[in-house]
Amino acid sequence: MRIGELSRRAGVNAHQLRYYEAQGLLEADRGANGYREYGESAVLRVKQIRHLLGAGLSSEDIAYLLPCAVGEAPELLGCPELLAAMRSRLRRLDDRMDKLARSRDALADYIDAAERTGSRTYPPFDDADPEAVPA
Repeated sequence: MRIGELSRRAGVNAHQLRYYEAQGLLEADRGANGYREYGESAVLRVKQIRHLLGAGLSSEDIAYLLPCAVGEAPELLGCPELLAAMRSRLRRLDDRMDKLARSRDALADYIDAAERTGSRTYPPFDDADPEAVPA
């Protein structure tokens, strides 16, 4: 099938399919006319890629995992190398979430402190001349 049909059947844009191919996630043969030709298994492969991207995995992670993928969801076979790669990715996500939580808490503290000080005009203006703008 050509890229347009794969795009329609898999529910993704053709530019995404070309990206997957460039990343080594999807393979296409070239017809005599130079057009990409995909086999029937490409529809399943694209759906697997989409699910794995939805799990926050990078294209590099996915390239490593795809040989262990079975079915559309996909189910991943639990070989030790695969589990180590997924645990590493999970740790990186946990670290990012911790960092975001700390940033969120710090911002909330600043908001609370600003609300406690009341609603002063900023920057503070000279009380004698409320129209004066600081230089």
